[in-house]
Amino acid sequence: MIHRDSGRIDHRVFHEIGEYLEPGDVLVANDSRVVPARLRGHKASGGAVEVLLLQPETPDVWRALVKPGRRIHAGTELEFQPLTPSPGPTRTAKAAGESWGGGAPLRAEVLASADDGSRRLRFSLSGDELDRALETYGTTPLPPYIRTPLADPERYQTVYAQPKGSVAAPTAGLHFTPELLGALQAKGVQTAYVTCHIGLHTFRPIQAGEVEEHDIHEEWCLVPPAVVEACNRARANGRRIVAVGTSSVRALESAWRDGGVQPFQGWTRLYIYPGYEYRAVDAMITNFHLPRTTLMALVSAFASRELILRAYSEAIERRYRFYSFGDSSLIL
Repeated sequence: MIHRDSGRIDHRVFHEIGEYLEPGDVLVANDSRVVPARLRGHKASGGAVEVLLLQPETPDVWRALVKPGRRIHAGTELEFQPLTPSPGPTRTAKAAGESWGGGAPLRAEVLASADDGSRRLRFSLSGDELDRALETYGTTPLPPYIRTPLADPERYQTVYAQPKGSVAAPTAGLHFTPELLGALQAKGVQTAYVTCHIGLHTFRPIQAGEVEEHDIHEEWCLVPPAVVEACNRARANGRRIVAVGTSSVRALESAWRDGGVQPFQGWTRLYIYPGYEYRAVDAMITNFHLPRTTLMALVSAFASRELILRAYSEAIERRYRFYSFGDSSLIL
């Protein structure tokens, strides 16, 4: 626990977090669900390809990374084979041209290349049909430092995950269990959920010479009226808005207008770095991040850079775990 007012750092276990929250506080978490965004297949003309979906643009168009990129140009047709087990006879790579669940096969056309090396892909399916196809053809895109496949892919989902759209988990929420959420609610802490679909560009290092020169990524967010009401009521009663994870922070801060949180739906390019004045968030729960990332810039803007570095130094000394399945911090 990092106390901004005094600079004190406490070392506790996560299930004791209720000791730092008060009745009437609102715990706001990101309920976005990770999609099976890694696909393997081949070009219609031959040659294996691997696709990592980054961000949806329309119900049938995604931005994606494609390997081998130098051979994938606009107009290239791609076909995919299932990566997850499906009922019925064993399927082979040739089965990519067959149907999934009685529907059409999963194909995509490369529409264009972007300056960052990504591609725009238009799929042969869209909306709910594409979502169901990805469950058969795709796998969860785990971070590269997780080298062993998860026996249960649900371990990379929060217990409250609902709408599909992220390609990386909102990992601060992985610490919560139904039992802990129930205990917090019994204490009088209200839970509310925003949606912020996380793309891999979230973790892209800051390569610009100055932090403010970094080209920030877009994320699609939804802050519904029920969350707005809960947050503004908490503030009016002198209680706190506690964001679970940097994605929830970004959604809430993007929704601040005219002295309060307002309903928000759409893309945000809000870039939070030291010097930013927080308006919506009073406290945040977040994991330990890599240096020179927008995530580290965001937490350094919430507490001082010196306090964050001291907290990270203590975490390293005590052999805390970093990254997706690592330990967490509550910044008050």
